[in-house]
Amino acid sequence: MADLSGNWLGTYWQEDIPTRFELSLIQGGNTLSGNILDDSDLGEASLVGEVIGRNINFTKQYLIGHRHCVQYTGTVSEDKNFMQGHWRISWLYGTWEAYRSDDNLTLDLKNILSKKVPVSAVK
Repeated sequence: MADLSGNWLGTYWQEDIPTRFELSLIQGGNTLSGNILDDSDLGEASLVGEVIGRNINFTKQYLIGHRHCVQYTGTVSEDKNFMQGHWRISWLYGTWEAYRSDDNLTLDLKNILSKKVPVSAVK
């Protein structure tokens, strides 16, 4: 069974428009929980799901606004560092992918903002 606990960086596509996201997963047995931070106005979401073998499925629920629920399904690579699949919400659907990351972009952003360093100076 794949252990997916940790930080992931990903992208989902809606009508060929990419949206980046940061995913933090906690896995216990086959059960998944965690948080997703979208790089969009939708913002933060929680997730619950499961992993069976290399198959993953989870539901993402946004924490603000209409609290939409999005269903994700996919597969995990053999080296357990990449996953990809499809997402669906009502009549909308698309593809997604994510790569394992040791970085915590949310923490990095909070540190940058607390120091009031221009983002262009971070690169």
